[in-house]
Amino acid sequence: MTNPAAPTDTQLGDALAALSLEEKVQLLTGRDFWTTWPLDRIGLRRILVSDGPSGVRGETWDERDPSLNLPSATALASSWDPAIARRYGAAAAVEARRKGVDVVLGPTINLHRSPLGGRHFECFSEDPVLTADLAAAYVQGVQVNGVGATPKHYIANDFETERFTVDVRADDRTLRELYLLAFEKAVVQARAWLVMSSYNSINGTTASENPLLETPLNSEWGFDGVVISDWTGVRSLESARASQDLVMPGPQGPWGDALVAAVRAGEIDESVVDRKVLRILLLAQRVGALPGTQPAEPVLVEDGVALAREAAVEGTVLLENRGELPWDASTLRSVAVIGNNASAARTQGGGSATVIPAYTVSPLEGLRAALPGVDVSYSVGAVVQDGVAELPLRELTHPVSGVPGLQARFLAEDGAELLVEDRRSSNLVYFGGDAPIEAGAEFELTTRWTPSDSGVVRLGVGLIGTVRLYVDDEVLVDERLRTSDAALGAAFTNPPTATAEVQVTAGTPVDLRLVYDLRRRTGFGARAMSLRLGTRPTGADADALIAEAARAAAAADVALVVVGTNSIVESEGYDRSTLALPGRQDDLVRAVVAANPRTVVLVNAGAPVLLPWRDDVAALLLGWFGGQEFGNAVAEVLLGVAEPGGRLPTTWPAAEADVPVLSCTPVDGALEYAEGIHIGYRAWLKEDTAPAYWFGSGRGYAQIDLTGVEAPADARAGEVVTVTVEVVNRSDRDGKQVVQVYAERPGSVVDRPVRWLVGSAPVRVPAGATASVPVELHTRLLAHWADGWQYEPGAYRLRVGTSAVDLPLEATLDLGV
Repeated sequence: MTNPAAPTDTQLGDALAALSLEEKVQLLTGRDFWTTWPLDRIGLRRILVSDGPSGVRGETWDERDPSLNLPSATALASSWDPAIARRYGAAAAVEARRKGVDVVLGPTINLHRSPLGGRHFECFSEDPVLTADLAAAYVQGVQVNGVGATPKHYIANDFETERFTVDVRADDRTLRELYLLAFEKAVVQARAWLVMSSYNSINGTTASENPLLETPLNSEWGFDGVVISDWTGVRSLESARASQDLVMPGPQGPWGDALVAAVRAGEIDESVVDRKVLRILLLAQRVGALPGTQPAEPVLVEDGVALAREAAVEGTVLLENRGELPWDASTLRSVAVIGNNASAARTQGGGSATVIPAYTVSPLEGLRAALPGVDVSYSVGAVVQDGVAELPLRELTHPVSGVPGLQARFLAEDGAELLVEDRRSSNLVYFGGDAPIEAGAEFELTTRWTPSDSGVVRLGVGLIGTVRLYVDDEVLVDERLRTSDAALGAAFTNPPTATAEVQVTAGTPVDLRLVYDLRRRTGFGARAMSLRLGTRPTGADADALIAEAARAAAAADVALVVVGTNSIVESEGYDRSTLALPGRQDDLVRAVVAANPRTVVLVNAGAPVLLPWRDDVAALLLGWFGGQEFGNAVAEVLLGVAEPGGRLPTTWPAAEADVPVLSCTPVDGALEYAEGIHIGYRAWLKEDTAPAYWFGSGRGYAQIDLTGVEAPADARAGEVVTVTVEVVNRSDRDGKQVVQVYAERPGSVVDRPVRWLVGSAPVRVPAGATASVPVELHTRLLAHWADGWQYEPGAYRLRVGTSAVDLPLEATLDLGV
């Protein structure tokens, strides 16, 4: 079916007419990892795309060109604030423009179907309505500043296990009411310029060939943009017949000469190719890649660093507060900060979403900066780090120039230098760019390391392949590190490691040389590589670490324990195997609470973890992966400079066994979405099981109560109505509340959730003030899918409150058709 919003611009038509079939087909596959083909004859420059969505990495993965590191998507979603999401998208666009990037590959808006999902941190919510509202706002923010946004991954890519080959089986109602609904607003209202198709199949047909790319995306929603593939997601010529437009990466791919031949043979009509080319040319016009066109001048310019801090505050969720927070800085003499993640905080999740910030602020650093004159001690408490952590730049000296850093060399078989680089990190990724990986025989990395501490360390490498590591010209590691083909994507950013013990003395330099064999690399490995030189934790006495932390807590006025995950637990490429915190962190919290009842716990994780001690702590905060300003935001919240603005965008369980939808593991290549429309809080309500914390939960320091609701008595199908909620701030400080409206349909003739979100709105209320909060409700959200949107006439109960179960107000809406 023809897209009703297909471009008809004269410039695009003329450009298309000027192209040969071979040139048109060439445009449909990328030139390399990150760019499309330029065609000088029509004045078309390349279009540069870049990974996001919580920052923009740029064309290369390079610490010498740092990027803004915004809080993770779960932190953004916790704000429940489309205005913040729009500004967040705008900041990403400003960063993209600074780096010459035309298209941001985000937002990621798959749903939190299971809390074990590996990219949970990169997605917004378990609820499609909240996801849709935030995704549309993000897309608007990106595109108002002249950069293309790419909602991904279309569709039902809600887990990582077997993601390249799995067949997701979900009925039409489930797809329409959950997984497609999450995307719809970003296309219909925000007019996204691109959508990324996913790796998986849906009901037997891979996403890049699936009819869902045409209906509803094009034919119903009026999408006029480019369907770009996930990287290597297009695997056949058959996909060219579908509404898949652009194959990435290039230059190899399944279309090319085969598609030209198919058109010449009359097997595929040239109009199919033309439609795809017109969409790419329209994108080029939008981003200023055609003659006489310019991208829109940025109209929403953000101070990215300031926004990173504000967004982290707005996403911080206060779940427990037994009179402890906020702390009064004037009364504090000593604070014990405890936990591996307190000093080595995770500010982002792993995988393709990774960016390299100019700096990060840990909770320890943030508190020390905010509390001058206060004794802020630190204890590791429990080791969380896994794998090899890069060496600190301050301890590394370039072997030639003498400045901080390392020298990297790509060497030919005869030892000739193909490329020499000065680097500032021992964690290197070559993914795109012009590094001569395929032409090289060896890669050499050298530096002089001056340790800050004395003792035995486990020094080593993380990579895939054959490597030797020399310490003062003596071989320390000589290994061939392997991984399975299925795990290759995950191992690229979290590779297997090899280490050995070495005795070092503080202040005494040692020369390090890493030699990595590049011979016989094929496929993906011939164009990309990653490696990490560093240390992994030694076998420290776990009980002694906990005891030391407890002593520090007992000696301090208050204690902050930061618990969380590590780069091995939450990352692209695999799902989690457990919701438990890694290592001895639960034991650590219990010991510290026993030593000091004024213990606050901060959770530094991108997705739900189990918190078995939650009823014993003085306060509990979720900081998620809080971006580069994480530590400063944490300090503001702890000291009451700012309100914790977050509410849960997903349900947190008390026990793994209680989770109603948990499995991410396909059976015989298929994953059945047998739960249908009942995921997240909907599934918990259906099971009548209480989690640790419900969807929507969270509190501020200010007490803001919901005191009244007004709603229309009736509405017609398809209308938008406004529910007005009265709120009052009963405290002496300004605060934030998130008003949530849910619908219920008791006695429905169709299967429905017990209740489901139909609208929400954040509100900031001055101390002692009242406010009226309008919440828009589209009656389409009351419909159900059965070969089209069907409206069941009659009374719907509207429940209004501050979580999926804290709903003190209600009204009745009579729906007519």
